Amino acid sequence: MGPNILLMVKTAFSIRHARPGDAEEIARVHDESWRDAYRGVIPGVELERMIARRGPAWWLSAIERGTGLLVLDFDNKIGGYSTYGRNRVPSMPYSGEIFELYLSPQYQGLGLGRRLFAVARRELAEHGYLSTIVWALADNEKALAFYRSLGGQTVRRAEERFGNDMLTRVAFGFVSAPVR
Repeated sequence: MGPNILLMVKTAFSIRHARPGDAEEIARVHDESWRDAYRGVIPGVELERMIARRGPAWWLSAIERGTGLLVLDFDNKIGGYSTYGRNRVPSMPYSGEIFELYLSPQYQGLGLGRRLFAVARRELAEHGYLSTIVWALADNEKALAFYRSLGGQTVRRAEERFGNDMLTRVAFGFVSAPVR
């Protein structure tokens, strides 16, 4: 038997605001992550239709409009993204909302989603949004487990139509101030 070799890999990444040059990479992550998360959950034709609407031009427009959009950047290769802003459901007692948080499958399970979530919460807090809501499809077990592990409390369920199917969405509330 040879000596034990310990191999340490240090991966450098940053979480930053999206730039116009990121649109193509964000679209790629969107495609990969949505297929991974929703295949078998959202009907296939409807899923592909939803993915097709979010190509590079859509993301470039979102960036140019000033949408709250963070990326997980590995030396100009985008591994994930998050969109955030004011809560879209004014009747709910949460001021901010994380609309999307997705990572390419190869970056999931490494703690990077937690970091991206924390930075999105800090961004919201800096704009005065101290409480946050996040929606996930009830059949997306990975997302439900992720938001529960972050301390999210289920605060509402709602139905949404996807093609001919009605799917349940679950809202998670986060009321404590984000960690600095």
